[in-house]
Amino acid sequence: MRLSLLVLPLALAATATLAHGPTPQKVSQSITINASPDAVWKVAGDFAGIGKWHPAIAKAEGSGTKDGGTRTLTFKNGGKIEESLDEYKADGRTYSYRMGEPDLKALPVSSYSATFTVSPEGGGSKVEWMGRFYRGDTGNEPPENLSDEAGKAAMNTYFSEGLKGLKAAVEGGKAK
Repeated sequence: MRLSLLVLPLALAATATLAHGPTPQKVSQSITINASPDAVWKVAGDFAGIGKWHPAIAKAEGSGTKDGGTRTLTFKNGGKIEESLDEYKADGRTYSYRMGEPDLKALPVSSYSATFTVSPEGGGSKVEWMGRFYRGDTGNEPPENLSDEAGKAAMNTYFSEGLKGLKAAVEGGKAK
């Protein structure tokens, strides 16, 4: 009897460990742009304007820059995602938003929230894009294309390519 009382907690702990689901993942990208923060914000601060500078976006439509505003992104790969603003602060040149329903064709993640910020740096601007997400398959044994690593790679590429597109749009004076 005494041995079974010792084994039971160990068995429960092992079961809980095996049943553990996905953990939140984080990515962060930044870029320096040779333009004033106000000039960068003029382009990037339009929540629905991402289609003008992000190379992965074929079309973006939106309903404003107030908290609760939305945008629908159609990716060049055919995927489609709707996002909604949680917080928009024009005076701080920052906004936070989250994805609605996932589209694993667009990005291999089941959910995400992100924050986009433009701040002064030297004679130019630093743009930071940070996100938190869960992998595309939230089961215990996801396929490789919907794993934590696939989600990280996709989100890092999405943010990085977007920031490069923004830099080209602002410094080159024209959108993509």
